Amino acid sequence: MTWTNWAGNQTSHPVEVASPRRPDEVSAAILRAQARGIPVKAVGAGHSFTAVAATDGLQLRLDQLSGITHVDRELGRVRVLGGTPLHVLNPALHALGLALPNLGDIDRQSVAGAISTGTHGTGIRLQGIAAAVSGLTLALADGSLLECSASVEPDTFQAARVGLGALGVITEVELQCVPAFRLHANEFGADLFEVLERIEEDVDTHDHVDMHWFPLTDRVLVKHNDRVDAGHPGTPLPRWRAALDDDLLSNRLFEATNRGATRWPGVVPRLNAVSARLLGAREYTDDSWRVFVAERKVRFRESEYAVPRAAVADVIVAVRNWLEQHRAPLTFPLEIRFVGADDIWLSTAYERENAYIAIHQYHRMDDYGAFAAFEAIVAEHAGRPHWGKLHTLDADRLRELYPRFGDFLAVRDRLDPERRFANAHLDHVLGR
Repeated sequence: MTWTNWAGNQTSHPVEVASPRRPDEVSAAILRAQARGIPVKAVGAGHSFTAVAATDGLQLRLDQLSGITHVDRELGRVRVLGGTPLHVLNPALHALGLALPNLGDIDRQSVAGAISTGTHGTGIRLQGIAAAVSGLTLALADGSLLECSASVEPDTFQAARVGLGALGVITEVELQCVPAFRLHANEFGADLFEVLERIEEDVDTHDHVDMHWFPLTDRVLVKHNDRVDAGHPGTPLPRWRAALDDDLLSNRLFEATNRGATRWPGVVPRLNAVSARLLGAREYTDDSWRVFVAERKVRFRESEYAVPRAAVADVIVAVRNWLEQHRAPLTFPLEIRFVGADDIWLSTAYERENAYIAIHQYHRMDDYGAFAAFEAIVAEHAGRPHWGKLHTLDADRLRELYPRFGDFLAVRDRLDPERRFANAHLDHVLGR
């Protein structure tokens, strides 16, 4: 049996596949794997670009382990099964009058996968999704279920919120939500250097700042999303405009241009210039999760690093200069976002305000050395790689970047001494 991730750049060959519907079925499957002496890996939507979920042992597909199991309206907390996709969770929370305080721009991931790899979103006064976790349940290597929170098994809790699937299988997550809210979105094109001049002010002024810079041009699509009260007069995008921008231009036409670029990479600078102009200014107001999320049908590979917020302009200029010098035909825009510091041991934002810079390439095209060059540039600024996106760093380098790396490994040694949940990728980034 062959498993392939969403991007198509990772494959594995599990000897057994199980689709548990309840936490006790997860435990039973782990015990079967233990009896056979094979490793175990859980997989949600397969949206990670790394091999973090790959296994040649037992693959636990969590798509059936889905749904809200409990709601505490007084505290604004919900418990959800680990395989619940974000695109199912978000409208369910909205129906309860609740929302997650921050989201990324893709909602295909399972909640367990999103927190385990540090999915973050944008907003300097906010944190990534894992910061909203107030408790979780792990199915351990011995088949037992362990509940943890800030007050119960606190070290396990700190390690498991961004745990890379290395400690066990997350069967259930408790999320601290906020009252449902609306966002006013203002999107417009701008010059890259003008954006960099005012970037500090923009990040401090707006609740959520997201920028898409088109390689081999100096054009940026800027997105400012700000919270508004219930009386704000703004309305959602008209259906025709959403269909034009988000379906036709950003997906159907973009897929066609990428296929063309695969055959004729020399046209990429011109295509990027046209793309930057086609996605024009727009302004609308909608429920938070509808504004945060964009539909991505065109497949790609991605590398993303977090660097200290103050380094963002230096990194962007260095990347721009390298791309101009080497004329690397990247067809996807680079994305720039900002997130506040948190206290999660393996979070990219551990005790540091970050700028996140993501470089992409169409899945059928070579990156022409751009990913390696990007990685070398961010290395000069203590760049921390997104755990679900492409990078080459090993355990020795990651130990230097994460002050609590050793504490995480101590929890792993205690919970999974036989490395039931290991694979080659985890051996590389965490050590054996």
